Order: sequence, then C-alpha cells, then structure tokens
Amino acid sequence: MSRKICLTGIKPSGTPHIGNYFGAIKPSIELAEHYDSRYFIADYHALNTIKDSALLKELTHKLAATWLACGLDPETMMFYRQSDVPETFELTTILMAFTSKGLMNRAHAYKASVQENTLTGNDPDAGINMGLFTYPVLMAADILLFNTNIVPVGKDQKQHVEISADIAQSLNHIYGKELLTVPKPVISETTQVIVGLDGRKMSKSYDNVIPLFLPSKKLRKIITKIVTNSQEIEEPKDPDSSHVFSLYKLFATPEEQTAARERYLAGDMGWGHAKQELFEIIDAHFAPMREKYDLLMEDPAHIDSILKEGAEKARTIAAATVQRLRNAVGID
Repeated sequence: MSRKICLTGIKPSGTPHIGNYFGAIKPSIELAEHYDSRYFIADYHALNTIKDSALLKELTHKLAATWLACGLDPETMMFYRQSDVPETFELTTILMAFTSKGLMNRAHAYKASVQENTLTGNDPDAGINMGLFTYPVLMAADILLFNTNIVPVGKDQKQHVEISADIAQSLNHIYGKELLTVPKPVISETTQVIVGLDGRKMSKSYDNVIPLFLPSKKLRKIITKIVTNSQEIEEPKDPDSSHVFSLYKLFATPEEQTAARERYLAGDMGWGHAKQELFEIIDAHFAPMREKYDLLMEDPAHIDSILKEGAEKARTIAAATVQRLRNAVGID
C-alpha cells in the first residue's frame, strides 16, 4: 500500500532561525518517516515582496542549504524549486476559472493589507499587487499538482489549505469525477512558541531571532543579549519564567533540564552562567549541521543541481496532473 503524500512549501524570506527549526524544519523532516514527502522552495511566492534578484537567489540558496544541512535527504524526499516546475503555473491558470473573487476577498493576507490601509487612511488596495491577491490560488496549485493528502501548516496558514480543498471540490463536482485530491491541513497542537531574545515569539519582524548557523563567536554574542531580570547570582530564580531556560529546554535532555532547574531554584545559577550553558548546548547541537551548511553555501551550483534533480522528478507527477485536467476541461 502506497504511503499518503505530505507537501510543504517554504518561502525564502530571510535567514532561518531557531524558531523555524523547531517550528517547521525538524517536524517536517520527521514527517518523512511516515509519508511520501515533497518539499519545495516557494520562490514565486517570495517575489511578491522581494524585488532584488540577487537577494532572492541568495535567500533561495540559504534556505535550500539549511534544509539539506538539517537532514532533508533529496534521495528519499522530493526537494525542488517552485519556479523549476512550470506546470504549476498552467494549473494556476486553470484553477483561476474555478475560484470566486469572493473567496480571494476573504483570504487573510489580503484582508490584513486592506485593513492596514484603511486604518492609515490610504486607498484600501494601496500597495497590493495581484500576486498577493491571487496568492491562495498559486498555493492551491502547489498543493493540488502533487496529489497531496496532508499539508503541515501553522494555524495562520490553515486557511490556504482550506481554500485549496474548496477549489478542488468545486472542480471535482463540476466534472463529476475525482480529478484532484482534496488536501487536509495538519496542525501540530504540541508545537510550542519559541521565545526570542526579548521573550516574545521568535520572529524576524521583532528582530529577536537566533540565526541557525552563526559562527560560535557570533552565536555567543547574540545569546548574551537575551533579556533577563536583575537578580544576583545567589538569588533563587524561577526557571519557568526565564527566557534562557525556555530555550535551554529545547536542546537539553530531561536529566540536564532537571539539573539546571535545581541550580536555578537553589541560587547556584547566575544569568551569565545560564547564558554560557545555553550557548554551549546550542553550539554543540548545530555544529555538525553548520559545517554541512557552510560546505553547501561554498558551492551554490551543487545546490542548484540538487533542486533541478528534484524538479525533474516533480515534473513527471505535475505533467500527469495537468494532462488529466486538460483532458477533463476540453483543452487537450
């Protein structure tokens, strides 16, 4: 019996950080143990906001190198660049004919942009391009092209998968056959919020991130910036309210966590010592991945070749889907 298909798209919008690792990269790669997994770099999605060609190429290579360094195996998991699969865009055009404008009006990203414009007194559609407005249709094509059963997403992305399902069901109903697999979102209820340097959710928008593959010296320096209170070394500290301990738990074994907790409570752990221990455990965890990442980034052509090979595999599936749709709608 063939395994169900899992698909994840990753937008190259910035340097990956620890929040990305625990929130998306690690759980997505672990899913590959149970699903036929397909991962792609959504460079056309990034084009809505990134208009610097050199930057987009750099971010694409960084993102690909990150996932490869973190354990994505292109031999067992399909890994490709969205722009290398032109069938995506033909399917997008077909899907447009089955997507109501009202559905696009309700898309979260578009609604948020309109609301922001309204609050600032601008024209509701100021600065909104058609790429943003039709973003959910392109995402639907990304998903539906590969007969996807599940899409692991955060709660804020659940709507996009639901829109994809709506479009697929509409098209299937009109032609009276299961032309497209109806996908389901998978949201991990156990995924915790990863705190940043200031205690808020780690996010590039807050500028409070810890990038994944910083050299050791830079990693230590950024960890010293984690916000703490003014308690002295000998004062007992509450580990459960500490941003440092919250990050430490992500990497430590249960035994290491228990030992550190006891030192916090006993007043045997100053903030400087706590940050040093956090640095050491993060540095040790990512050192092998960092070495692989650095090697990959030294050879962008090799990264491109991996993505191209993945795209060749992807296009075999994509071509069959598009041909099935072309036959069904009378364009063959």
